[in-house]
Amino acid sequence: MYTRTSLLVGSANIEKLKAAQVAIFGLGGVGSYVAESLARSGVGKLILIDADVVVASNINRQLPALNSTLGHAKTEVMRQRLLDINPQCQIEIITKFYYPGDFEKFIPQPVDCIVDAIDSLPSKQDLILAAQQRGIKVYSSMGMGNKLDPMQIKAADISKTHTCALAKKLRVNLKKQGLEKGLTVVFSTEKKVINPERKDNTIASMAFVPATAGLLLGSLVVRQIIGTTI
Repeated sequence: MYTRTSLLVGSANIEKLKAAQVAIFGLGGVGSYVAESLARSGVGKLILIDADVVVASNINRQLPALNSTLGHAKTEVMRQRLLDINPQCQIEIITKFYYPGDFEKFIPQPVDCIVDAIDSLPSKQDLILAAQQRGIKVYSSMGMGNKLDPMQIKAADISKTHTCALAKKLRVNLKKQGLEKGLTVVFSTEKKVINPERKDNTIASMAFVPATAGLLLGSLVVRQIIGTTI
């Protein structure tokens, strides 16, 4: 399964990927694509964290969401899916919600990096700060809802973000905690798409934007592991 990957990055980097450990917080439209891209890339151990079960509204954009998996825990579905892709991958699952202060319970041992695809701002902020304090690299997804154009997704330092409301809130909160830069995030420069027919504030989404963000995050992780990080 590594033939085409090895042609691109070399056999030595295949071994680096096999030795790597990555934790992914959130397995929705963004996180599920991160997880699958890393499993297909040959990452040796994945820790998958998500408290939710699959519901029908997930089917339009999330990899674990199928009619056959409705009601199943996303962590369990993704574990089975990823082991079918890469049986050599060690996959640990945590089917719990991450609350501020929970870092040691979820990540008791060092990992090579963490991907944050959490929706909750307090949990996202705490995870980032806790990881940074321990010297663990974090790649964080900003808001991908109410967007339609995947070509407007970018990777940048948190200090360089704009347009995205979630990125602004996080940037302000982290600055209060003494973190102004040094966090790589994936964000969209697209303004919120407004459908005049909408009658509620439910976050709207389709497959293209969160999937693209997830694949970009996966690329950032792989490039860090093999030594070509940005």
